[in-house]
Amino acid sequence: MMEGEFRELCKQRGLDEDGTDAAVGSVKAFEEFLAGRGRTLEEMTVDDVKEHLSDLIERGQNTWDRLVALARYTYMIGRNEAYVYFTSVMGGRTVLPSISERLAELAGEEVRDKIFSGIEAPPLGSPPDEFPKVTLRVVERLEGELGSELCNDVLAGNHHRIPVENFEKHKAWLEEEGSIEGYLKRLHDNSVAELEEFCREGKVWYEQEITPEVVEFVRGNQEVLSGVRDGDWIYFTKIPYAPKDYIEATDPVMRRYYGCHCPLAREAILMGGTDIPLTWCYCSGGYGKLKYDVVFGEPTEVEVLESTLAGDDRCRFRVKIPEGKRD
Repeated sequence: MMEGEFRELCKQRGLDEDGTDAAVGSVKAFEEFLAGRGRTLEEMTVDDVKEHLSDLIERGQNTWDRLVALARYTYMIGRNEAYVYFTSVMGGRTVLPSISERLAELAGEEVRDKIFSGIEAPPLGSPPDEFPKVTLRVVERLEGELGSELCNDVLAGNHHRIPVENFEKHKAWLEEEGSIEGYLKRLHDNSVAELEEFCREGKVWYEQEITPEVVEFVRGNQEVLSGVRDGDWIYFTKIPYAPKDYIEATDPVMRRYYGCHCPLAREAILMGGTDIPLTWCYCSGGYGKLKYDVVFGEPTEVEVLESTLAGDDRCRFRVKIPEGKRD
């Protein structure tokens, strides 16, 4: 284990001495687990990660801090596939609790309790294929109890709890550029430049492996990682969850699978009998519209146009520019 480097990383992430010691202990325990399988941390596979997480769940040691420590270490040593798997099992943990809270705010606690009665997310660290059946139950109940308009509104919140401060610079960009079109062009140029940097350094960008082909894919479509204005609407397309695999895929089902970001639903594309309706993708729409809420200083209206969950080749949305902000 690269203990010294990892301790420094923990310090940079704001951990105190006790927290750092615990994080180091989590990695050492994983190292011992791997030794029993004849491998080192530098040789770990995704299957090793899955087996270790299963063991942690069984022993009741699948804590958030432990998984964060393991994810940080895999990122630090460049085990990108293992790191991406950690993000896939951790990335959606705020979603169902957040939907529950927003549902209570918009429809009342009694409705919330009725919809979420008996709904329980799989244990932290569970494989992604354990989530779609829970997701399907939630969205079916939301649609049945609320109707489409309120259901979409409930789902289109900031359920990944992204800090709005992340988009404050976007407000400044809009002011500096003097037009929505100028802002969108600047946003896209900055996004492409960031991807080029990650490509050069061989680092994972969020969950994505960035190759020259991925950079060119994004460069060639301003809707990706930015948007294109058409009248009162801004159209945007999600960058695929696994863009390298998405670009290379020839099988349409696998292409859809590589395109979908949702950790609570994407496995349904490969599973029989668990078709998640397009309505669920308003959650992704809420994620996508958040920066526009901040930029325009008020909630925006989002519409799901295409979804890989619904059989489309991509995930595409549009956000309505608020009145008074269209000039």
